[in-house]
Amino acid sequence: MLENYAPILIFIGVAAVLGSVLIGLGFLFGPRRPDKEKLSAYECGFEAFSDSRARFDVRYYLVAILFIVFDLEIAFLFPWAVSLRSTGMVGAIAMGVFLLILVVGFIYEWKKGALEWD
Repeated sequence: MLENYAPILIFIGVAAVLGSVLIGLGFLFGPRRPDKEKLSAYECGFEAFSDSRARFDVRYYLVAILFIVFDLEIAFLFPWAVSLRSTGMVGAIAMGVFLLILVVGFIYEWKKGALEWD
């Protein structure tokens, strides 16, 4: 039974060794020239500020959530496209209804101005 998992264990071992060697080489031979910009904290597109309790604009999070929703839509389209022959017309109609609901939601958020970045 263990011989079935041997290729997987070898692959994991080779990947771990190769990853460790490459990270070690980068650490040893990489340039070290820190400056103010490289050491500053990255704040997701916002300028760095001193108060950690400052308010963020809600539109930033709204756009991020909308991106995740429509990214998941694409994740559902790939398996559907692969299995389209086996699902037949029922699968095509179900995906059409799914896409129609998403298009209606997209039009709604567009009309409400959720995609504006002003």
